[in-house]
Amino acid sequence: MIRTLARPMLASIFLVSGLETIKRPGARVRAATPLLDRVIPVLGLPDDKELLVRANGAAMLAGGAMLATGRMPRVAAGILAASLVPTTLSVHSFWEAPEAERPAQKIQFLKNLSMLGGLLLATVDTEGKPGLAWRAGKLRESAAARVEAARDRA
Repeated sequence: MIRTLARPMLASIFLVSGLETIKRPGARVRAATPLLDRVIPVLGLPDDKELLVRANGAAMLAGGAMLATGRMPRVAAGILAASLVPTTLSVHSFWEAPEAERPAQKIQFLKNLSMLGGLLLATVDTEGKPGLAWRAGKLRESAAARVEAARDRA
């Protein structure tokens, strides 16, 4: 019940922001330009800032829709976490903001940091089912037991 309510709540900001970013990327492109100027050459990304900002918006929209509907929620949360980092660094870099804007940008930065924490928790939420690490360990134990049994028979 909690997951059914919490996932759409967490996804809502990404759905709205993602759609807005795709439709009207201008202000976000301007805000992201300093960050993009640093990462484009390092990561070998295309030098089309509007395309990159819209792609980030599309990731937010797709990840938000997936999380809200419970479709591959761990993957969706990972996509959203990855999209949130550049958004937070480019739009809410309070340490670079003018003194008058700094408190508001700091709150927005911390809000995004809080959302990132929730998304990271969602990436590891197995809904009470065994996770991959546990399954891999059990598979290893089972294989070792079969090898030992085969060795004893030989």
